[in-house]
Amino acid sequence: MTEQAPPTELPEIPGKPTSASRTTLSHIMTHNDTNLLGTVHGGVIMKLVDDAAGAVAGRHSGGPAVTASMDEMAFLEPVRVGDLVHVKAQVNWTGRTSMEIGVRVLAERWNESAPPTQVGSAYLVFTAVDADGKPRSVPPVLPETERDRRRHQEAQIRRSHRLARRRAIRELREQRAADGIED
Repeated sequence: MTEQAPPTELPEIPGKPTSASRTTLSHIMTHNDTNLLGTVHGGVIMKLVDDAAGAVAGRHSGGPAVTASMDEMAFLEPVRVGDLVHVKAQVNWTGRTSMEIGVRVLAERWNESAPPTQVGSAYLVFTAVDADGKPRSVPPVLPETERDRRRHQEAQIRRSHRLARRRAIRELREQRAADGIED
């Protein structure tokens, strides 16, 4: 009888602290960024959010990562021409190949010394990919502060809600197809 080799296991990737990939992007809003109401277009803010989250995801995973979903984007206050916008992002949670990135958007007048005001927030899910665009493993995130631990716990709740929502929609569609209802 011949000996069988043990099953191959993926090597465990060492975790990275939240602070290792945390980043801030800053941008002064100009007339080119406005919508028809004269305030900064939400899509401009969303692009900055995606850019900052993408930088964090790439840093944390050590390579390319793509946006899988934007869970929530809340616009709390309008942003105006002349505002200096700061987009702060960090990894809140990691799975096997995906990461939730939390983003806070702050704005301040470029020529004033008043403290920045939070004008938005978002949660995005990124998937790390290899050179062929296939998902690849990511290191676990290691929350460092109480705030990081809270954000990690909240991210787990959002993940379970995302999965439950997807499952419920899939089941509804399967039931409608079984009932002969075409969409």
